[in-house]
Amino acid sequence: MTAIYKRELKTFFTTVTGWLFIAAHICLAGLYFFAINLLSGYSNVGQSFSSILFLLLLSTPILSMRMLAEERKQKTDQLILTSPVSIGGIVVGKYLAMATVFTIPVAVMALFPLILSRYGTVPMGESYTALLAYYLFGLTCLAIGLFISSITESQIIAAVLSFALLFVGYMMSSITGLISQTGNLLTKILNAYNFTDRLDAMVEGTLNLKSVLYFVTLIIVFLFLTVQSIQKRRYQVSVKTLQIGAYSSGMIALVVAIAVFLNLGFSALPDRYTKIDVTSQKLYTLTQTTKNLVKNLSEDVTIYVINSENSQDETLQQTLKSYAELSDHIKLVYKDPVVSPDFYKDYTDSISVNSMIVESAQRFKVINYNKIYEYDYDYSNYSSSVSGYDAEGQLTSAIAYVTSDSTSVVYELNGHGEASLDSSFEDGVKKENVDLAELTLLTEDSVPDDANGVLILSPTNDLNAEDADKLIAYLNNGGKVLISTSYIDRFSEEMPNLTKVLSEFGLSIGNGLIVEQDNARMYQNPIYLLPNVSSDSLTNGVYGKSYDYIMMPYAQPILTTEKDGVTLTTLLTTSEKAYSKTDLNQSSDVKKTEDDAQGPFTVGVKAVKTLASGEEAQLILYSSSYLFTESANQYTMDNNLTLFTNAISTMAGESESISIPTKSMASTYATVPTASAVRYGILLMGILPIGLLAAGIIIWIRRRKR
Repeated sequence: MTAIYKRELKTFFTTVTGWLFIAAHICLAGLYFFAINLLSGYSNVGQSFSSILFLLLLSTPILSMRMLAEERKQKTDQLILTSPVSIGGIVVGKYLAMATVFTIPVAVMALFPLILSRYGTVPMGESYTALLAYYLFGLTCLAIGLFISSITESQIIAAVLSFALLFVGYMMSSITGLISQTGNLLTKILNAYNFTDRLDAMVEGTLNLKSVLYFVTLIIVFLFLTVQSIQKRRYQVSVKTLQIGAYSSGMIALVVAIAVFLNLGFSALPDRYTKIDVTSQKLYTLTQTTKNLVKNLSEDVTIYVINSENSQDETLQQTLKSYAELSDHIKLVYKDPVVSPDFYKDYTDSISVNSMIVESAQRFKVINYNKIYEYDYDYSNYSSSVSGYDAEGQLTSAIAYVTSDSTSVVYELNGHGEASLDSSFEDGVKKENVDLAELTLLTEDSVPDDANGVLILSPTNDLNAEDADKLIAYLNNGGKVLISTSYIDRFSEEMPNLTKVLSEFGLSIGNGLIVEQDNARMYQNPIYLLPNVSSDSLTNGVYGKSYDYIMMPYAQPILTTEKDGVTLTTLLTTSEKAYSKTDLNQSSDVKKTEDDAQGPFTVGVKAVKTLASGEEAQLILYSSSYLFTESANQYTMDNNLTLFTNAISTMAGESESISIPTKSMASTYATVPTASAVRYGILLMGILPIGLLAAGIIIWIRRRKR
């Protein structure tokens, strides 16, 4: 085998074929890398790799067409067949020679993510998984091409037949779609030779071991078929030929059957064992929150999908399968609108394809498909792009809703210049299955009896004395309140009534603005705090994460005093290097003076008061008006949002928040200077390919002159 391998590899590099193949591959791959990644700045190099998959349909037949067809035409195959090398050794040697030539441009392509990483953050897992898919597909194409080359003497016929066979596999999804939209026995058989379905998941960021096994077994089967094709020509027509023919047919059937059953058996395994989510945002991985909820289900939940199973959004389908695999209580039912056009009318007036209806014995909830994806709009060219994927957030919330016996309501206090919630925070409340309602204490005798909690978000004006008394009465009746405060230098003097509410729990807001001097605890600006996070139920999902930052601009110190029956839990604190700058408006800078208090400071606290009745009142206080805003949350991978929804969950009486933030699908970009992009483009599309091709031509000319 080694001798055959060396002979074929030498042939590739003493003729122009191998050099041309490598040069063309690098040139075209470099073209897409230059256009998509270097010029446009798109950081996922996998997009470039997936865009050139079609190249393999054209290039691999050219590389493989002469491997056996030319030997047969020139009658040199007889010399090889009579050599002391097994047929299997001959086939594997020739195949490995082609694979080596193919590996060279792939190795160059493997440098693309590393090059781009110099100019920004590159999703390495997604990029290299896409490259693995490209490599496996190329190796499969070579095995198929080698087999075709073994059944004909003409290189042209071998190339054309190889392309045709590869093209059919590449287009099989479209072919089966034309045969049947819902699928049938014929389409299932044809899909056994379907390349794109196996490639898509890996290109999109999932290392699918089922796809890896499929391509590996396909390579083995076609190499075995090549061995059998050569084997049949080794003998003259005789009685023995019939015996060998029967043996060959039986072995072919056995090997194909083994490959089929191996893939069928592996495909029966749950996706959680065979699919590895390599996306940076873990788009296809369910969070522990969802796993806990679904695994603890005690009643059946049916998820109706308004589409046929074969036509459904593949990303959503993958998510739904993950839910069904977690519990026998989850049942997926596909309702094809063509077959059952009126099914949805028992639940809603109108619905779009790919929408879902989650139903239990108690109630149901409709999830419209337009809630699954979020979009960013570019008004300069009136285009949109997908920026977020919220299937898990919507489904987990719906399952919790249909299996719950009650609903909760949280009131937002207004009338004092309070801030309004951004849309992402409103969505977080909805995912907790909590209703938001407005509360104007001026027109109410008290906080409504159905209130599970009250939000007081950064009031810029003080409460009046009556409002403060109503809130205190609510708290002393076992109520729960979340307060965030706005920066006011002399807070207690300008907000005496709100301070009165805080003092019921031994809390107050100190004077001044916190200035952080520890670079690890601030973001670019010393008043943009990244406080230390303490362990508590209110910080679940933030505390302990590798990226546990909370963005807290313009914060003030929270002062605490001991009070009977009140337990204080510190949630967020600054470093010891922080100080509180007073009289900031009269100062030209934020340098520390003797009058400024030294840290560390508490900037987030939970106060729990045990009442005479045995009930507990709870007040959660954060001293920044920007804490619960999208402008701060976007820097913390939704940690600010998680902190907020944990508080909402606590108000609703839940032990754990079920609000799962939208997973980002926004394209990340690298900033590549134009000059650098052009230099890499010239290297990959010009200098390197031309140099390789020139080397091949020179070697070929010198060889011919000998």
